[in-house]
Amino acid sequence: MTLSRRQSLEALGGLGLQAALLAIGLLPGGAHAQAAQAFDRAAFGARTIGEALKALGALAPTESKDVLITAPEIAEDGAVVPVSIRSAIPGTDSIALLVDRNPNALAAVYRLLEGAQPEIGMRVKMSESSDVVAIVRAGGRHYMARKQVKVTLGGCGG
Repeated sequence: MTLSRRQSLEALGGLGLQAALLAIGLLPGGAHAQAAQAFDRAAFGARTIGEALKALGALAPTESKDVLITAPEIAEDGAVVPVSIRSAIPGTDSIALLVDRNPNALAAVYRLLEGAQPEIGMRVKMSESSDVVAIVRAGGRHYMARKQVKVTLGGCGG
């Protein structure tokens, strides 16, 4: 098979882009991908908050007022509950959200790049009224905050 000059340049450009994305961590590959898969099984497969904390390496997080959870006190629809987490702790490099009474406790983990604003927002599905727990890692230590969210059925407030 003979490639034209244009086809050769396109192929080399694609390989170069793939190598660059792999090098900066935007494209999983090799040992990095295997580590991510092992993390997914251990942390995201956890059924309880205790199991999830153990998988995250956060066995005894310190309660902190510098971690703020914003979520409705009463969620009319458990399928889309807006939750945001903000950390005022310097050096925050990771934020995780756990939902106590969901079938799998860990809802999300965000790894923050250096200099990133330590604030995330998402919509989570909650199977029933429950505590939502934010775990923040900063300076090698873990901090947490907790907030109760009541989920109503059909929006009737019950």
